[in-house]
Amino acid sequence: MSNPVMSAATGPVSSAEAPATNRVLALAALAGAALFTVAWFVLGFFNTGYRLEGDWIPSSPISQPLSGLGMGSTGPYMNTAFVLNGLLLLAGLIGVFRTMPPGYRPAARRLCAAGLALSPVGLVVAGIFTIEHDLPHFAGFGLIALTPVLTFALAGAFLRGIPAWRRLGTSLMVLGSPLTLLTAVMYLASFDEASTAAGEGIAGLLSRILGLSVHVWFAAMGWHAFRQTSPAPSDS
Repeated sequence: MSNPVMSAATGPVSSAEAPATNRVLALAALAGAALFTVAWFVLGFFNTGYRLEGDWIPSSPISQPLSGLGMGSTGPYMNTAFVLNGLLLLAGLIGVFRTMPPGYRPAARRLCAAGLALSPVGLVVAGIFTIEHDLPHFAGFGLIALTPVLTFALAGAFLRGIPAWRRLGTSLMVLGSPLTLLTAVMYLASFDEASTAAGEGIAGLLSRILGLSVHVWFAAMGWHAFRQTSPAPSDS
């Protein structure tokens, strides 16, 4: 007879069922990343521009950052995508970390999970507070795009200690963190309010590249966790 383990969402779950449940939950990270990417790609064809502080801002996927889709006719849909994506990524992270050895560096695991969760929280914040609310919206942007520069590196170092996760951990450290830093710097250097308002520059294109560079790693973690057929052995 299997020993039950408790699940906050479903109550007692057998130890044989829990790993499969966690693996499926991890797919929420992949679903969130896919939802967000499809949302901004499709809504970009329908946004006709928006008014901000009395000025008309033309729609352009090249010059207008993703936040612009949260205004005008596409606003309700894009902001919903921001929030849903954040919630799905958070759920996915729970599944991801539950597939890992429970006895392996528990304090470091909690720290990595909390750090990675900052980006999804930022998505929720940015979805609730549009660019009309400067401070909270750009705080959300910082959580979404800037914290992964550090948290991808920390998570990568942690994952490298788990044999089944070593390759992905190395990729997060060697590629994920540096590429996120590079794209974030390029975006921030390209962003100018006057140029954006005039429909000029490439801030919109770089915003989309930055979004992809962050989300691809959350999707990769969710997919990798889903592919684990059984819990990895504990090092404790």
